[in-house]
Amino acid sequence: MILTTERLEIRDFEERDWKPTLEYQSDPDFLHFNPWTHRTEADVRSLVRMFINWGRERPRRKFQLAIILKSERRLIGNCGLRMSYAQEGIADLGYELDRHYWGHGYATEASRALLQFGFEQLHLHRIWAYCLSENVASAHVLEKIGMRFEGAQLESEWMKERWWNTLFYAMLEREWLSLCGEAPAKIS
Repeated sequence: MILTTERLEIRDFEERDWKPTLEYQSDPDFLHFNPWTHRTEADVRSLVRMFINWGRERPRRKFQLAIILKSERRLIGNCGLRMSYAQEGIADLGYELDRHYWGHGYATEASRALLQFGFEQLHLHRIWAYCLSENVASAHVLEKIGMRFEGAQLESEWMKERWWNTLFYAMLEREWLSLCGEAPAKIS
């Protein structure tokens, strides 16, 4: 599966994607808002294999996709829509980027393409996301793509020897349809 946007190709993972994934997931700035303290080749190879296996499931419930910057033909992160059950109508959205590509709108562009795919191709009713409250940039992405803030949970995630607050966002299909003036992603 491939989604394309103006600057990105968003596609299923391939075995060779472990190297650039390990590179960005090993960065201390990236790791700050993630549960890991370090990453190994074995960790990332296993993660990429899991994403590949998710793509083989039928019916498919999880779409964890590599984000490729077209201009550089380089993997710069990944994003996904994940459903607990096929035909459930609800999925969670997530994304992560190589620190060197933060602040350029790539997470927004990829997430918007996932919303379109989720509502227009998967016919989802609801897509939700959450982020740590201290991850202001991630919250900003969710707001920029039109997701509605639904609330905060205090000290709801234990990570790195402390409790973190989380922010929850969502969008319903009818809310997406009211925003459809955006340039659509091409899906192949």
